[in-house]
Amino acid sequence: MTARTALVVSAHSADFVWRCGGAIALHAQKGVAVTVVCLSYGERGESAKLWKQDGMTLEKVKAGRRVEAENAAKTLGVHDIQFFDCGDYPLELDREQRFRLVDVIRKVQPDFMLSHSLEDPYNTDHPYATRVALECRMVAQAWGHNPGEKVLGAPQLYLFEPHQTEQCNWKPDTILDITDVWDRKKAAIECMEGQQHLWDYYTNAAQNRANQFRRNSGGQAGGREAKYAEAFQSIFPRTVDEL
Repeated sequence: MTARTALVVSAHSADFVWRCGGAIALHAQKGVAVTVVCLSYGERGESAKLWKQDGMTLEKVKAGRRVEAENAAKTLGVHDIQFFDCGDYPLELDREQRFRLVDVIRKVQPDFMLSHSLEDPYNTDHPYATRVALECRMVAQAWGHNPGEKVLGAPQLYLFEPHQTEQCNWKPDTILDITDVWDRKKAAIECMEGQQHLWDYYTNAAQNRANQFRRNSGGQAGGREAKYAEAFQSIFPRTVDEL
């Protein structure tokens, strides 16, 4: 049986940690080879703490953010992490960079993909990354793109949780128990020293989603215990044999 794979398309180098680090660690623990693509380092818009240091430069910020992301990826058990360095605020990919992502998708042949919400008025880099992921998923399915290569099947694209869900028209339909790997996600979160102000935020988010996991798995009638969870919204219909 072919080993399962997954692909995360992260707008900035820390997003994959906050938003789906538990899913990464859990599936890596189950033998799934998870590839993470960071489209940018978040060097301009998401590195305020680093920019407050004397003598800071753009290249120093990028280097620092890369080390943080690599350390977090190792902690989570990521199979491969790639940095496209496309710049942020705003994030923009040209045709060559998009085809580079298509190449990654075809190489990985992911069983499922993860990226951002389709809307986010607070950070337009996030939905941009998802639109790029959807476009490249489409191209990777096209028989006429680089004929002879193995084309992509139809992996689900899960959208991880944005900061303010009600502002992003994001509605979760999948809640994942990450209690067993919370220690790894917490350690990965603490690798992201450039955004320390978010550590508690995402801890609280995981606890709140765990409460919803318990409720939706049976509630007071005998819901399954969970202390930490992550929530996702699926884009495509899921095919099932039974409910």
